[in-house]
Amino acid sequence: MAPAPALRDDLTSRILPQMALSDGFNPLTRPLVSLEHELKPAENAIRRFAIEGNSIITGGCGNLGLTAARALLEHGSAGVSLFDVSPSLSQVAIDQLRSDFPTAKIIAKAVDVRDEAGIRTAMAETSAELGGFNNLVCFAGVVACNHALDVDLDEWRRTLDINTTGSWICAQNAAKHMIEQGNGGNIVFIASISAHRVNFPQPQVSYNVSKGALLQLKGSLAAEWARYGIRVNSISPGYMDTILNEGVGLEEARNMWTSKNPMGRMGDPSELTGVVILLCSRAGKYINGADIVVDGGGSVF
Repeated sequence: MAPAPALRDDLTSRILPQMALSDGFNPLTRPLVSLEHELKPAENAIRRFAIEGNSIITGGCGNLGLTAARALLEHGSAGVSLFDVSPSLSQVAIDQLRSDFPTAKIIAKAVDVRDEAGIRTAMAETSAELGGFNNLVCFAGVVACNHALDVDLDEWRRTLDINTTGSWICAQNAAKHMIEQGNGGNIVFIASISAHRVNFPQPQVSYNVSKGALLQLKGSLAAEWARYGIRVNSISPGYMDTILNEGVGLEEARNMWTSKNPMGRMGDPSELTGVVILLCSRAGKYINGADIVVDGGGSVF
């Protein structure tokens, strides 16, 4: 059916918004001033991968999130805010971080990434308590494995709401704070090899779609927000040796995954931290809109 005349007039008279890109005079996107000749080689090496300011980690009380938090603190993050649905379940691990990094401020916020009002409040509180933040790393996510014919709408929506929309909610709210602060920042999404190819043998259509969408979200935001000094990138891990991939029921699949990997094993959570540090430090200053696959070479086949 053709649109009504009034609707047709609206369509033909509309004006499209246009992106504004950065330029060579923008202090937020210019190359960093080199101190190479003023510092000792060891000092330059430390400075290259130093984390400035504070960091927010969603899914921050899970294994991957806590491991990333530790790495960010090791490289100089002044504070971290751990967003998680149930941070109290990881109180021992949080207390250990506070003990190991006594000069850093480590806080935890009970929040669901699907709750925009809750995210907005948690980010405002984090900014006030830590004195702003520079980095957002989005680990919050869920996995759903079901045959496509058996996936009900609630499961489909929950997976995309957490993995994709939740990442968007966090990124948009974080960017508003970063822009207000005026110092730029870094946003890192955790995508997956599932964003690039269909996994085998497990069927997981909703998960694959949710992670594939993150790659487009990453690119779109990288294009729009670079002029504010905000870099947006993603990491695509392969099979990681976490509780999500444990259990007798997964043994056959685990054997299949590792047998098809050139390194013959799954990844350790610590093996994601190098990329997190790269993307959040001055070493990654010109990396924007990129996705880095960390899978032991499993995707070469």
